[in-house]
Amino acid sequence: MKQILSKINIKRVLYYALYMFLALVCQNMIFPQFRIFGICPMALPAVAVAVGMFEGATWGAVFALIMGVFADMSFVENTTMFTVLFPAIAFASGFISQFFINRRFFAYMFTAFAALLITAALQMLKLVLIDGWAANMLLTVLLQAVFSLPAAVLAYFPPAEWIE
Repeated sequence: MKQILSKINIKRVLYYALYMFLALVCQNMIFPQFRIFGICPMALPAVAVAVGMFEGATWGAVFALIMGVFADMSFVENTTMFTVLFPAIAFASGFISQFFINRRFFAYMFTAFAALLITAALQMLKLVLIDGWAANMLLTVLLQAVFSLPAAVLAYFPPAEWIE
């Protein structure tokens, strides 16, 4: 137990707790006010990517698991989707940033855009299974991912500053 506590930087944990809280508040209270064609931006996958890239696959997945639980509690239509999806996104982004890509802004944006596309597609999956596939669903997925990119830009900077 003593080894675990000596490895954890309490100040960094508090920063990430505040970061998670602010991301969830923005996602639930601010972003729903900015709807275009009924599409709301989704910043939480980008937050999971940022933490995964800067804290590594394991700690990013732990952060994203906790964030996913709170996100699932706030979204009525989901029961466990974000709890499963966000740790997978954070782990994958941490893994690829450790071995394949750098932790710079453009690599982050590419990874965050991929995570936003995956999240939007999985949110649409339930409708596809019930109502069948339609071409406008693909457009909705693409528009949600593109509309979420400004929030992804904002999600990059806090972890990038804390790690340096």
